[in-house]
Amino acid sequence: MQKRDRQDVIVEEVRINRNVSSNFLARKLKVSEDTIRRDLNELDKKGLILKVHGGAVSTIQKLYHYNEDMIFNRDAKNTISKKAANLMNDGMVIIISGGTTNLMLAKQFPKNLKATVYTYSLPIAMQLSEHPSIEVIFIGGKINKKSMVTVGIDVVQLLSSIAADICFIGVSSINISNGITDEGYEVSLVKKAMIAASDKIIALADSNKLNVRQNYGVCSLDEIDILITELDPKDHKLRNYRSKDLEIL
Repeated sequence: MQKRDRQDVIVEEVRINRNVSSNFLARKLKVSEDTIRRDLNELDKKGLILKVHGGAVSTIQKLYHYNEDMIFNRDAKNTISKKAANLMNDGMVIIISGGTTNLMLAKQFPKNLKATVYTYSLPIAMQLSEHPSIEVIFIGGKINKKSMVTVGIDVVQLLSSIAADICFIGVSSINISNGITDEGYEVSLVKKAMIAASDKIIALADSNKLNVRQNYGVCSLDEIDILITELDPKDHKLRNYRSKDLEIL
């Protein structure tokens, strides 16, 4: 089989199955895994598939595929997401912001949970679309290509019409004096609208985000109901936060 024909087969297999392993492709096409790896590298450069460790996924999955080994502070974020998942109940209307911690939370949603989730994050919307009983409502708008979230007046206006039970806010930085701050102005406006639309605010922050300030304010500590980190709630790093009227998990 010629290389072009072989690569056409690879693209079709990825399209149909959404993800395939190099081993599977090598056996199907009766070539070495080294040959398959070279093919995947070429197809990835052309934008036809996304090469990942051990195989390839479709370009649709590229929207929400993260190599978890490459997520900074992955173990901490996994701990945080497991704590946060325990706060969900059937029938809830949930708003969830973007970021890798919230993406890991989306993977932790209880399989039998029945809820409605609003999000402006493309990766999280795609992840939750695989959940059997979650109604996912993606909030459309202008796409911030760096973070793959939507921003702008359309997003803020839609959020203003929602009455949510709970909001999971990903934290770029948090400190005692300034509360939650963000590096992007438009994202900070969207997060403010999410908070205003929700009865309970859950902030997810790994310990590297503590005692840091960025340029744009999101909310004060008084507006947060629960702060979740990977630390034990009694850890000395959380001492100043414990002095506030703030539940820490």
